[in-house]
Amino acid sequence: MRSPGPGVYIGVILAMALWGFTFVVFKVANESFRPITIVTFRLFASLFFLFGFALLLKRLNRIRPTDQKWFLLLALFEPFFYFLGEAYGLTMVTATVGAVIISTIPLIVPFVSYMMFRERLTAMNMVGLVISFAGVLMVILTRSGGLSADPKGILLMFVAVFSAVGYTMVVKKLADDYNPITITAYQSLYGLLMFIPLFLVFEIPHLDLATASTPSILGVLYLGVIGSGICFILLTIAIRELGAARANIFANLVPVVAAILSFLLLGEPMPALKALGIFVVITGLFMSQVSGIQAKRAARREAFRHPPYS
Repeated sequence: MRSPGPGVYIGVILAMALWGFTFVVFKVANESFRPITIVTFRLFASLFFLFGFALLLKRLNRIRPTDQKWFLLLALFEPFFYFLGEAYGLTMVTATVGAVIISTIPLIVPFVSYMMFRERLTAMNMVGLVISFAGVLMVILTRSGGLSADPKGILLMFVAVFSAVGYTMVVKKLADDYNPITITAYQSLYGLLMFIPLFLVFEIPHLDLATASTPSILGVLYLGVIGSGICFILLTIAIRELGAARANIFANLVPVVAAILSFLLLGEPMPALKALGIFVVITGLFMSQVSGIQAKRAARREAFRHPPYS
């Protein structure tokens, strides 16, 4: 079997860097748009991009009527509950805190997979979870033991985390029969249909495109086309060439990029405790995921994992 070329590694690193930037971009978009508006516009943009890409490459599978209920449940977990938790959570916590909490998704998935599907759980998974959880506490707690961010914001970010875990469990039922682009395109379509009533009722009265800044508009387009489109395609290529375990290790870059860019572009403070906490989280994530490389190649239904992206 041929070894992956450097372009594959460049692509997956680029995807993770661009996903790290989405946490900063959301803050910019939120200056002109409310959370549900951002999500609705983002889904519109990603929908056209993903369906266009899938049709162009003839990669769009037809959904069987018996699977429609699973796609609806998939969209309910993500993007609906995931984006509600993340979008509102990011209005209450810093981009760095949000990225670190979201980065724990691939850490929790193996434990839920064990409970639901009795999939193999390694000692390294458990050690990684404990270490990363300690790192998260270092990021969200102050030296005096108080919370460094709004408790409601932290709770909402964890709503996004557990929604993503539920999404991954449903994906396991669909990944045997549908390719990743098809799954993502249809979850965006059904998710958009779920958000439109909220948008019409709660957002239209507050929407004023005339006062929206150019950076905010570009931010929404970035989230849709780059964050929910191009990054996903790059990850799909990496999973195909490297395997799920090796590709997901690069996801550890996401909170690092988010923290650095938030510090440089948004002026978010970076005390030593938070910086150390980010390092601890990444160490735990790496320890948890690196054991997957040493395991046997997973079945085809395991080839689709949820990365910690915004």
